[in-house]
Amino acid sequence: MNTNSNVYTVIYTTVIVVVVAAVLAFVSQSLKGNQQANEKADTISQMMTAARFGTKAEFQKMGNKAVLAKYAEEIGAAYTVNVEGRKVADLDLTKVYSPSELKAQNYKLKGDKEEAELPVFEFRNGTAVVPVYGAGLWGPVWGYIAFDGSNTIIGAYFDHESETAGLGARIKDDPAFQQEFAGEKPAFTEGKVFEIVKGGSPKDADGKEIIDNKIDAITGATMTSKGLEAAIDLWLAAYAKHFSAAEDNNTEE
Repeated sequence: MNTNSNVYTVIYTTVIVVVVAAVLAFVSQSLKGNQQANEKADTISQMMTAARFGTKAEFQKMGNKAVLAKYAEEIGAAYTVNVEGRKVADLDLTKVYSPSELKAQNYKLKGDKEEAELPVFEFRNGTAVVPVYGAGLWGPVWGYIAFDGSNTIIGAYFDHESETAGLGARIKDDPAFQQEFAGEKPAFTEGKVFEIVKGGSPKDADGKEIIDNKIDAITGATMTSKGLEAAIDLWLAAYAKHFSAAEDNNTEE
């Protein structure tokens, strides 16, 4: 065959493309198990950071197997609820919700919210963790918020896909921002569950917050802050009846 002909060029190019595609597909499939394991361990470490079993950095140093073992030791129950606060189904204790799975439920909350099945993760020490998911400036933002038995937040951890470094990315990178949520009690009975606003909650002369549920927004990251606020507001409102019932049960006990 004439190696200078157009036919040879087309055949040669086609063969190269097919071979490269096959190699990439094989590599992708080979790494899929590791990718899923990494994603699961990362999700668990985010949940457990929110629940204050350790810091994200500490969990990263532990490695996947140790993170999974720690989670198995601490988790007590996992299940889904609907917006009416009723349990839909129990979850296998090894099941966690990835960002893509949270995205699917987020669509339901914005549409036919009665179809949403929202995960709740309860640890043996009484801490309950729930996820939130929404849109930041450049892509998805999500996170996990941990509550004690009185529905007071004890910790939170947030992540993102592509927010601006040094600005919106601080929802993940700045522990001080996440720590602001600790001690807050969402206003489940009000129209606005949570607010992330410049300056946060006003304080009295002694430095005590006058109004709960207001977190200081990240300077220079208005759109990310608003996106995270909308995500928290939408998801925690969906959990309102579940948390109200849980608090009533704890009060009776």
